Amino acid sequence: MDKPTSSYPATTAATEPATAIASEPPGAPIGFVEFVLLVAALMSLTALGIDSMLPALPAIGDSLGIAAENDRQFIITAFLIGFGLAQLVHGPLADRYGRRTVLLCALAGYVVANVLAAISSSFVLLLVARVVGGAMIAASRVATVALVRDCYHGRAMAKVMSIAFMVFMIVPVLAPTFGQTVLLFADWRGIFWTIAGVTALVFAWFYFRMPETLRPENVLPLSLSRVASGWRIALTDRFSIGYTLATAALMGALYGYLNSVQQIMYDTFERPSLLALMFAATASLMAVANLTNARIVMRLGTRLISHSAVTMLTLLSAIHLAVTMMGYETMITFMVLQALIMACFGLSTSNFSSMAMENMGRIAGTASSVQGFLSVTIGAVLGVFIGQAFDGTTRPLAAGFLIMGAISILFVLLTERGRLFRPG
Repeated sequence: MDKPTSSYPATTAATEPATAIASEPPGAPIGFVEFVLLVAALMSLTALGIDSMLPALPAIGDSLGIAAENDRQFIITAFLIGFGLAQLVHGPLADRYGRRTVLLCALAGYVVANVLAAISSSFVLLLVARVVGGAMIAASRVATVALVRDCYHGRAMAKVMSIAFMVFMIVPVLAPTFGQTVLLFADWRGIFWTIAGVTALVFAWFYFRMPETLRPENVLPLSLSRVASGWRIALTDRFSIGYTLATAALMGALYGYLNSVQQIMYDTFERPSLLALMFAATASLMAVANLTNARIVMRLGTRLISHSAVTMLTLLSAIHLAVTMMGYETMITFMVLQALIMACFGLSTSNFSSMAMENMGRIAGTASSVQGFLSVTIGAVLGVFIGQAFDGTTRPLAAGFLIMGAISILFVLLTERGRLFRPG
């Protein structure tokens, strides 16, 4: 394996990358079930900030005078851009000041950002608030992954992340329904007020229950040279950069789906009432996939599972594109194929994330920020192209998943030097 050139301990060659910490992680500082639920809750705030917006996009467009329907997608994209860029900041801060401090400050900022979104009087102000909101909650990705890495590594970390993702999938199931329910009693601004309230509850839970997981001997100085050194390790370690780019391609497909699914349900199939059901179908299969992963990853390993999943995702996407090109696409075929594809997405990305972090124990916060910045920002840009290609059919989305899946497989091949599907 490529050895990093830095002041940090070099890793040793092995079938599966060796951990770069001096001793075995201690495990969760609170009960395992509560730990997983809290991690899932922190991650879910991001999904709530995205998915609950989808039913409200037409109402926001009418209220703020957004004429072009495709322009409404920027309400999602603005959030993702802030979410991606800010991860470069949260990572070094989490390695210097701890996961707890960074998360608490970010959660407070996310409350403020949603309040600003709720009182926005123009499309520009709303986009600014969305960028700020994405930037704040980016800490929930960076510091949470680092927090889990403080406590677990390797297959155990993959197991924790899979269970957390399974719980996390409840939010995409409920978020569109949540948005639609709020719209029955209030206008679209009520969604932002409610997200602010939910975030305040998670803040209180985290504040009272989760101690700091960054051990004193692993605290790193906040300096340009140290941060640059950490970035260099994350960007030159073959597994870190390889699986991050593989994840970025798949995230592009996911964000293309999020950008265009509301228009697909409203315009292509003319079934807006089924948007929540669509999310329930995809998220439920993703939850089942992550539960399955948590049960088998310790036995089969992250590589065999994720490589098989990304291959199946690409094959299913090819089938989906063929169905759309031949004119056989229906509401049923779309829901079934998209749900199966998203299940493969869940199996792929949860394991990719664990493998990307395997050598990053000493610099977990910084590495997580670099990986998150690349995967989210690149994914958001790719998602814009897929979403803006919406032409009233599902063809651009199916083609986007096929292309992104193929690119992801290419990065995995390069990372593993052509050896796929091996246990470990």
